[in-house]
Amino acid sequence: MPKLKTRKAAAKRFRATGSGKIMRRKAFRNHLLEHKSAKRKRALSHMVIVDERDEKNVRLMLPYL
Repeated sequence: MPKLKTRKAAAKRFRATGSGKIMRRKAFRNHLLEHKSAKRKRALSHMVIVDERDEKNVRLMLPYL
């Protein structure tokens, strides 16, 4: 059986937890930060678990995660 290729763009964006769940960064933390409150920016800086509806697609992109 040939080895499966990892989508490198996805590999840079997702990582697995110890229990096997997939974590991702939140959006809206790249630019235009001046008008956003410190509380909002702090909340956006946390990692969150990928939604169960998207998890299958992410796992297909990362076969060895």
